[in-house]
Amino acid sequence: MRTLFLNPPAYDNFDGGAGSRYQATREVWSFWYPTWLCYPAGMIKDSRVLDAPPEKLNQVQTVDIAKDYDFVVLHTSTPSFRMDVRTAEMIKSANPNCLIAFVGGHATAATEQTLKASEAIDIAGRKEFDFSMKEVAEGRDWSSILGISYRKDGKVHHNLDRPSMTSAELDSMPFVTEIYARDLDFRKYNSPYCQYPYVSLYTGRGCPARCTFCLWPQVTTGHSYRTRSVENVIAEVKEMKRLFPGMKELFFDDDTFTADPKRAREIAMQLKPLGMCWSTNARGNVDPETLKVLKDCGLRLFVVGYESGNAQILKNIKKGVALETSRRFTQECHKLGILIHGTFILGLPGETKESIQETMRFAREMNPETIQVSLASPYPGTEFYDYAVEHGYIRPEDLVDETGYQKCVINYPNLSGDDIFAAVEKFYKSYYLRPKYIFKAVKKMARNPDERKRMWQEGKDFFRTMRTRRHITTKPQAASSTAA
Repeated sequence: MRTLFLNPPAYDNFDGGAGSRYQATREVWSFWYPTWLCYPAGMIKDSRVLDAPPEKLNQVQTVDIAKDYDFVVLHTSTPSFRMDVRTAEMIKSANPNCLIAFVGGHATAATEQTLKASEAIDIAGRKEFDFSMKEVAEGRDWSSILGISYRKDGKVHHNLDRPSMTSAELDSMPFVTEIYARDLDFRKYNSPYCQYPYVSLYTGRGCPARCTFCLWPQVTTGHSYRTRSVENVIAEVKEMKRLFPGMKELFFDDDTFTADPKRAREIAMQLKPLGMCWSTNARGNVDPETLKVLKDCGLRLFVVGYESGNAQILKNIKKGVALETSRRFTQECHKLGILIHGTFILGLPGETKESIQETMRFAREMNPETIQVSLASPYPGTEFYDYAVEHGYIRPEDLVDETGYQKCVINYPNLSGDDIFAAVEKFYKSYYLRPKYIFKAVKKMARNPDERKRMWQEGKDFFRTMRTRRHITTKPQAASSTAA
């Protein structure tokens, strides 16, 4: 079948694509590559990937393209689900013979609800859906395809799960960057912590960590870190400068690239002769020897999930990295000149007004180059979601609203969602409006015209977002807030 892999139109300023770990309204301009759609697209002849948000396509424009395909694979998320259903219904109305599959974390965690949401949705692809969608496109009998659920004769059928892909299977996959080059414009993608323009790829799937809030390992990719061979990764990287002239940075988007330190060092040492600037995700427990090798071989920046500055909260979420371990790691990174984009979450189990202040102080102590402050969002399929529902801290039907704007869904007995929501802006101000940080930013802008332009635009975007957030807090709130 002629197959379209679709990242559908989303809400304004919304990150919800097939490469976004945390679907929410963004503070600054950013688009993540729709990686999970591009992998299976590479296995299907004459397929196409359509990423509507960075192309600035609305629903009508998207449907006008999608209606010409036999099979549309649409990546959905919990916050965008209602809008995605409407898009699917519009496609089906324009072409009643078009087969539509929903894939992604929401389709996996809430499969029955996904299929019952609309008759326009024929199939839900669960977990790693690459080969499942390939087999549907080939016209195989649905009952024989592992990893899918489907509606037939008015009933929902659930086939057995498909086993997670092995390392050997990952090596056999087409290079995802070839599909980027075929179907996407890499200059329309931006990460606020990467040099522009950047390109991201995965060297493996899954994460051995057990963080209770994290969606992908719990729902789609699992806790077993399956990796491509070093040779396979380097072969793809070698082609990238030809495919993306002018790219300034490579980002390894594995959940935790440093989970296998020996392999991380081997990849880094083979990257060094290529002269490639690169960054990646890491936990705050990488040993000093590995840090030095990575830095010597072109590493520029780590994205590090600190999450909280409160020791008990870290235990509650099964983070597995103690505060003192993070301190030693961060000090070593600063000493070596490795930049850090630090991410923090407010509203995790055990949060109080005092612990929020602890986390703010901890962030200033760690002093990363940039930070991201997120609201704790309990996604279906995660331990955090089950905990929140069990204790009555969230009503499942109130998880999202129709706007896609991120609010706070969690309300604890001694800490309201409104308090947590308001604390995000206070956190950002306490970090970025320090004289020490402002002085460093001004020096950077003075030295580098590109950085000056980028930081000026991001500053405007950020303050615009904060104004919007303040406007939301002045509106009458429902009994239970909502979150993207």
